[in-house]
Amino acid sequence: MQTKLRITAMFIVVHALCISPRPTFAAPIKAKVPNSAKSLRMNLVGTASWYGKRHQGRKMANGKRFDSHKLTAASWYFPLGTTIRVVNVKNGESVVVTITDRGPNRRLHRLIDLSQAAAERLDYVGQGLTPVFLYPVVSVETRPALLDVHLVAPNLLGAAGTEATTLSTPM
Repeated sequence: MQTKLRITAMFIVVHALCISPRPTFAAPIKAKVPNSAKSLRMNLVGTASWYGKRHQGRKMANGKRFDSHKLTAASWYFPLGTTIRVVNVKNGESVVVTITDRGPNRRLHRLIDLSQAAAERLDYVGQGLTPVFLYPVVSVETRPALLDVHLVAPNLLGAAGTEATTLSTPM
């Protein structure tokens, strides 16, 4: 009887440990990296295709109408609005495009669909497909610093030596 009770108790403990959602030991928690930071370091090599007149004027995933004369692209691997440099591996030509749509179909094993204008810049319109190297372009927006500084003249000290006046014009 005691053996059956011990086996049952052991089974319950093992079962409880196996189905627990978290480990019971203390482990350091890794900081989660946002998806945007992960995507900035992502470089891909694969096949690119292009699309043009047939899709002209259709709505894209970002809600705008497609224009085959703009430097845009469709990809599942980058967030919408990401600026990407696409390099044609065959001839070394490159172009910077913005991801505005989703595609190509994943079963086709292609990384990106480029607009006709981008395909012309990469010089592969006649072939239809080309091997490419993709990497995101990090955009940095700079603004001029606003300086609201009042200059203090050191020789205009009062009798106590503590008062100073500010000048409205620079020296």
